[in-house]
Amino acid sequence: MQDILDKTAAIRLVIFDVDGVLTDGRLYVTETGDEIKAFHSRDGHGMKMLQNTGVEIAIITGRSSNIVRHRMNELGITHVYQGQRDKLPAYHELLHRLDLQPAQVAYVGDDVVDLPVMRQVGLAIAVQDAHPMVKQHAHWQTPNAGGRGAARDVCELIMEGQQTLQAQLASYLA
Repeated sequence: MQDILDKTAAIRLVIFDVDGVLTDGRLYVTETGDEIKAFHSRDGHGMKMLQNTGVEIAIITGRSSNIVRHRMNELGITHVYQGQRDKLPAYHELLHRLDLQPAQVAYVGDDVVDLPVMRQVGLAIAVQDAHPMVKQHAHWQTPNAGGRGAARDVCELIMEGQQTLQAQLASYLA
């Protein structure tokens, strides 16, 4: 575990997939074709705490949804790439835009479409219920499933490794 915590020290950007990572992966579609997604509130709060420490957050997702745009806006996440069947171009744009090296990036995924980016970053993370091949290529696996606290696991891991977690939590005990 210490080697994983050591990798977190360099992380300046965490990229999350959406379906299966920030949600449980199920797609709810109404009779009128509207899509509904459920996000875990603790995941969102973990993402806000991580942003408070200076770590950037980005979203790269294969699907496009107004729900994702709305939720990321609520969380203050401005790096949102939707409709990215091939996620590598968005990843490379983020490296360039934020002037980062791959070792400074963590990526959180759940399915094989995430592997091309996961194999290039400094810290590749699979959610607990990820596809077996994704788990095989991950440096770390979350204790919780996608949409059920996995993003919070990631945020707290990075803050723990960067020694910022206790300060973020202490503000709630003052």
